[in-house]
Amino acid sequence: MQGEWELAESQLEARLRTWAIPVALGGSFLLVATGPGRFLVRVFLSMWVHEIGHATAAWLCGFPAFPGPWLTPMAQSRSPLFALVVFLALGVAAYRAFRAERIRLCAALGVGVALQLFCTLALSVSRAKQFVIFMGDGGCLVLGSLLMLTLYAPEDSSLKRGWLRWGFLAIGAAAFADAFAQWWASRTDFDRIPFGMNEGAGLSDPSVLSENFGWSTDQIVHRYVALGFACLTVVVIAYVRGLMRARSD
Repeated sequence: MQGEWELAESQLEARLRTWAIPVALGGSFLLVATGPGRFLVRVFLSMWVHEIGHATAAWLCGFPAFPGPWLTPMAQSRSPLFALVVFLALGVAAYRAFRAERIRLCAALGVGVALQLFCTLALSVSRAKQFVIFMGDGGCLVLGSLLMLTLYAPEDSSLKRGWLRWGFLAIGAAAFADAFAQWWASRTDFDRIPFGMNEGAGLSDPSVLSENFGWSTDQIVHRYVALGFACLTVVVIAYVRGLMRARSD
């Protein structure tokens, strides 16, 4: 009986995964195309991914930061001790994944270690701060894509137990659609760019990049759109590989 139940569950998941990402992304783009839908997505989903994007970039660059609602406080200077803690955490996690023969996870953590070393040691303080600011909506694109890709977690992953990955799929699709729709529309309508002040948080991210770091409006828009297309390409490749693998099984 248990074997039949596991087989039925596997077949159901295979059918759901066939359409999961297109449906999640399509539904999210339709939702953010409406005023009320975009408000709900931003308040309850994409805002948190946005702030975690800021914080993750700060951690990779050696700046202590804490993601909160609508604001991510960050130290003004790098902390060598904090950078060392991040490096050790990633390194130990990669080693444990290697010992457990979870090669893909080990490789991903290895990339994280390399990225952390580059961001901490190679980027100047000014460039690091620009990266942190950019990775608000950039985090929605990158982290949103990674959340969607948890749908293809390996069989031995804790993400495969229960329905956690389906929640991550919905959050990731919503965050990606919110940010990408914003910057895609901004190509032809600069009024869509959220320049100005955020209540209680100071200048908006585009205003900081423009006024404090000299980015042009075209640079801001084109860099977000380019990052969005790069992330979408990765998601599409993973989706096609998943379809091909399912058909070959």
